[in-house]
Parts: sequence; structure tokens; C-alpha cells
Amino acid sequence: MRKVTTGGGWPAIRYSLKKARQAGGMWRFFQAMRSRNACKTCALGMGGQRGGMVNEAGRWPEVCKKSMQAMVADMQGAITPEFWRSYSVEQLRGLSPRDLENCGRLVNPVVYEAGQGEAGRDETGQGGGGHYRPISWDEAYERIAAKLRATAPDESFWYFSGRSGNEAGFLLQLFARVYGTNNVNNCSYYCHQASGVGLTSVTGSGTATITLEDLDSSDLIFLIGGNPASNHPRLMTTLKDLRRRGGDVIVVNTIRETGLVNFSVPSDPRSLLFGSKIASQYVRPHIGGDLALLTGVAKRLLERGEHAEAFLGENCKGWPELRDRLSATTWEEILSRSGAERSAIDEMADRYARAKRVVFAWTMGITHHAHGVENVQAIANLALMRGMVGKPGAGLMPIRGHSNVQGIGSVGVTPRLKEAVFERLESHFGLELPTTEGRDTMACIEGAAAGELKMGFCLGGNLYGSNPDSAYAAKALQNLDTAVYLSTTLNTGHAHGTARETIILPVLARDEEPQATTQESMFNFVRLSDGGPRRLEGPRSEVEVIAQIAEAALRDRPKGDAAPIDWASMRDTGRIREAIAAIVPGYERIAEIGRTKQEFQIAGRTFHEPRFATATGKAQLHTHALPELAGRGDGEIRLMTIRSEGQFNTVVYEEHDLYRNVPSRDVVLLHPQDIERLGLKGGDRVTVRGPAGALGAVRVHPFEEIRPGNGAMYYPEANALVGRGVDPSSKTPAFKCVVVTVTPELAIV
Repeated sequence: MRKVTTGGGWPAIRYSLKKARQAGGMWRFFQAMRSRNACKTCALGMGGQRGGMVNEAGRWPEVCKKSMQAMVADMQGAITPEFWRSYSVEQLRGLSPRDLENCGRLVNPVVYEAGQGEAGRDETGQGGGGHYRPISWDEAYERIAAKLRATAPDESFWYFSGRSGNEAGFLLQLFARVYGTNNVNNCSYYCHQASGVGLTSVTGSGTATITLEDLDSSDLIFLIGGNPASNHPRLMTTLKDLRRRGGDVIVVNTIRETGLVNFSVPSDPRSLLFGSKIASQYVRPHIGGDLALLTGVAKRLLERGEHAEAFLGENCKGWPELRDRLSATTWEEILSRSGAERSAIDEMADRYARAKRVVFAWTMGITHHAHGVENVQAIANLALMRGMVGKPGAGLMPIRGHSNVQGIGSVGVTPRLKEAVFERLESHFGLELPTTEGRDTMACIEGAAAGELKMGFCLGGNLYGSNPDSAYAAKALQNLDTAVYLSTTLNTGHAHGTARETIILPVLARDEEPQATTQESMFNFVRLSDGGPRRLEGPRSEVEVIAQIAEAALRDRPKGDAAPIDWASMRDTGRIREAIAAIVPGYERIAEIGRTKQEFQIAGRTFHEPRFATATGKAQLHTHALPELAGRGDGEIRLMTIRSEGQFNTVVYEEHDLYRNVPSRDVVLLHPQDIERLGLKGGDRVTVRGPAGALGAVRVHPFEEIRPGNGAMYYPEANALVGRGVDPSSKTPAFKCVVVTVTPELAIV
């Protein structure tokens, strides 16, 4: 491979043509991409009724490789019955994430019965114990309903990805609570939960404080702990435009990412031909040093008198305490615990002080830490110090990675419902809902491992693949009596996360749904997706599947105990939206969206005035003790898990990583100084040992773009190393700061 010097550009165009060929031709692919459905990948401003490749502001063309990759995956042919006869579960476990994704679309319900062996062979001679086998929808429904009827509600858990629409998310969490449990959680616990908790503790709302349009009037964007050139490519147009109009982009990332230095936007001829500079300043702290770095910038503002004293006094609580903490924190502590140079911190403060409208954006490089909530609070502190929350063109922007992860949370997919939602849900349906605490995602995995949970129900996603400590996650899921997965394609969870009985139900992709659905962008914008014609026979609508199972599972409850819900009528997404409008504050306009086609901004979340949704109406500042840098012992490396340019969340589309010039995923990326320090050389095969276990046959890849003392390996493969420790406030695992040792394979006895 030859290293590229810019993100995007001609390689992106060639890749697009390649994807079109895989999808059956350019015209067929273009029609699919132009359908009026919200983007299937990230939550960054992609409008639904405004049409595919159009963002919330109405701009076209807005499209990226991630959305193309997801579309092509959904346009694959069907997995045939022969496949299930040919591949045992053990063989599926030997396939890579990319191999599994490329097996094709799921079109038949299938069941795997562990340990049944030869006795499980059906009349065709197919093995039941070692293989999945196709079953009818009626049999699948009855198996699931029977297991639910035989399981105590709090012995089940219900996990949701951000792929589904608001309607399916609302309906399934309603089903779970009527069934009798609050063990309802979603994938945000393993990604942006720290953002939600941190922002709520500051502004009273757990989402972005800005609209997409605010980015167009900002003159400085802090991009902290993220790599949107690979993971959210449509943001690169915004960053290019900001630099072109004279603004600044400050990038904070331990790795110098090619696309954040220079990016060629294919839809902009000037940018395509000549490239666009992205980072005005690139700061590379050590992994885990962000909190100290942010504190340093805040301290420098205070020393220079560049803070907004009047704003802080009138609109914030906790300013005296924060001021005193900043004054007392020494520069020696800041520099030693961040790894940043004083000159870099001074330059960050200078650029910030000159700016008039500033947006602070971050991704999981901030949230995936044992102090992730504190990281988010520190970002908010820095924004509030200059009054950059509660004004146009400025604010806080967590860059969320899945297209409806925020909407899933809004419609009630969380263990503890907000009080208003809880009360309205009970009164609207005439229910008495459970009041138990409910388990977060990690607590569900631990409950399964301990034998306290018997059944798991997963709406999309890859619960196994998104977990730290892969061996523990597999053991936990395999300890369940039953696991149910609603999926479009295969993933590692279907191979490794198998219970004693595992049922996979094939569902339709968003642009195949027979009815319109809605999604919520990271800018609190509710989008309408039209759905479209099915590509393959077999898969069913998510709301149809959920309603059918609910009806079957709750049918035989004793009289007086059955919930007064007509589950058959809840197959209508319009009926579900009427319920959401009546129950979820801010979602009132969703009741008519199917008729009016009027997409809308959720009220009360965007702050263009300094009026905060807290009990006092003021923003809350926070003080923090700076954590010590981990991994300072001899032979230790601070490791972060990363995603490649050809990947989306746990889904791997390409084995190579174009922008980092890495040909495969079985590698540990180390700076040449660390390779020499450890007595290694490039290409060596090593064993990497972390808190949860070890990975062998890992190849050392020299990587000058990473800060010495730090390393990187690809997620989800490296999850085998990551311990189960979580941020105590958000319960988010620390995927980005794992202390590991790297030893030559020959040293293993």
C-alpha cells in the first residue's frame, strides 16, 4: 500500500464506483442512495424527507463512504439454506467481522440449539446442535413467546442499537415494561453515555446545544478525541468551509490523522484538485491526558483575564469553586498529566480568546475513559468560561456515531425513565409500570454471567462485539437460556454470543420498511424516512415482529393482569407515533409527521440564549482532580482501541486502513521509539497482554503518527484486552486507555 497524503479525494471517488458495481450498477446504487430515507450510518445531519444525500439544511450532495458501505451491505443477495448446512457455529466463529458481514442478507428465521448434537438433526439431516437451522416465522414466534412466558421478567434484558427507528425502539421498550422489567438499555452505554450524563449535569439536557446551521456561523471548532475524516466524513465539508472563511480548527488527538491534516472533499472541485487544510493547530496529548489539557487551557484563560466574568456570574453556578481550583492547580501537574507542551496550551488559549463563536465537538476519545463524564464536564467548563453556550454559532456538540442512537434514548430506551415520561406512559396506556432500578448494559452482561438473567432480546447491533473483555462477554451470553437477535446481516455476536437457544430474526433495512419511520439526528432534529420496496423475500418489519411477539407472549396472562394494549394495532407506525407524541416531551409534532412530512427540531434542547434546563436555570460548572497518566512502567504502553477508515462501529467493510496505510487488522500500532525501547522491530509477531487477557500473533506496525508511549489496536478485535472497569457515573467502559505489555512471541514459554 502507498500512504495517501489527504483524506477523501480521488480514492474516495474510485471507492464509490467500486461500491456501485458491487450493488449491481451505478443507476441502481444511485437510486438507493437518493431514496427519501435518513442515512443508515452516523447521526450527523442527514435529512430523511429532504431526500437521500441531502442534509438537514437542504444541501446536496451530502454523502460519504460510510453510508455507501452500509447501503451496499443491505443490497447483498440472500443467505441460502445451503449456507446454514455448510457452516457450523464453530466455523462461523473462525470468520472475521468482515467475512460475516459479507455472507449476505438474512432472510429466514434460524435457530441454534447448543449441545443438542446429533439428536437435533431434522428430517433433512441437518444438525441442530452444531449448526443454525432455518425455521418458520410461526415456530420462531412461538419459541420466543414460550420462553418469555416461562421466564421471570427481571431475569430478562432488552438491548437496543441505534440502527432502528423511533417507532421500533418505543414499541419494544413498552413491551419490556409491560412484560415487567426495567432491564432496558441501549448501545450508548458503550459509546456516548458519558456525554449524556456529563451534559445533563451541566445544562440539564443530555444532547447537543446547537443546530446544524450553527456550524456555518462558527469561527472556531475544537475537535477533541475524534477522527471524523474516517468515521463522520460529512463533517469534513463543514470543517473545510470553516477554514476557507478564515476560521480555525483545533484538533486534539494522540494520533496525527491524515484526514484531519488535509482533506479533499470530492463534491468541491477546488478541494478535490488542491486539497483543503483542516487543522489550524494539532495537539497530541498522551492517552488519558485530555482532562489535564482542558484544565490547562482554562487556567491560561483565567491567568490572561480572557474569561467572561459577567456571564459566569449571571448564568453559571460553581464559578468561585472552579476559579479557585484552576488557580490552585500547578502547571507542573497539568503538563505532567497531559503530556502536552506549555506552548501548545498557550496557543490553544490564544486562538480561543480571539474567536467570537466557538463550537466544542468530541467523540469517544473523550467518553471511553474511566473519567469520561469528567472529560465532558471539563469541555463544558471551557465553553462556559467564555460564554460559548447559549448563543448562535456556539455550543457543545457530541458527535454521535449511529444514526438513531439519540432517538432511541429519547423514546424511553433507558433503565430509568424520566419522571414525566414514566407518568405519561402509565396514564396514556392505563398501566402500572415496574419501578425497579433496572440494569445498564454492563450490569446485564454481568447478570448473565452470574446466572441471574436467563434471556436476552437484542434489537439490532452487536452486543457481543461492542463489549470489553470479549471472553467474558461470550461466556456471559452463552450462559443464557435464550438469546434473540433482530438483524439484517451476520456479525460476530451471532457466532460467539450464542445462548443455549439462539434465534435470529431477519428484519428489513430502513429503506425497505413498508411504512414510514422516524429518526433523531445528533442536532435534535426529527427526520422522516419513507421506507421502500423490499429487496428480498423473507425479512419482516421490525414493528411487525415486535408487536407479534408481544401479543403472543402476553396473551395467556391471567385476566386482570393483561395490559390494555391492542398489540395488533401497534403494527401501525402512525399509531406508535401518536403515543410517542402524547408521552415524550418535545416530540408532540411527531404525531402528524407522517401526514404533513414536516420534520422538526425538538424544543427545549437547543440553547441560543443562556437559559438552561436545570433546576436553577443556570449552567453548573464542575471541579475535578486530575488523574495520573496510566502506564508509566517499564515495558508498558497506553493503548487505545480505534476504528479503521473501512469500518463503522463493530461492522468491518474493509480489512485495510487506507488513511493510516495499514494493510490488515492483526496489528499493534507503535511509534518507532517504543519499538526500539521494547527491543522489537517492525513486522515482529508479539503477544499483547491487557487487563482482560492476551492476543497473540499480533504484528508490530511502525507508526510515526502516534505519540510515543502510546499504542493503538483495532476495535472490536482488541476488545479481548480491555477490562470491564467503567466510568462510575455513566457506566461506560474505558476502551481508550488500556495499559498493556508487548512481548515477542519467542518469549512465550
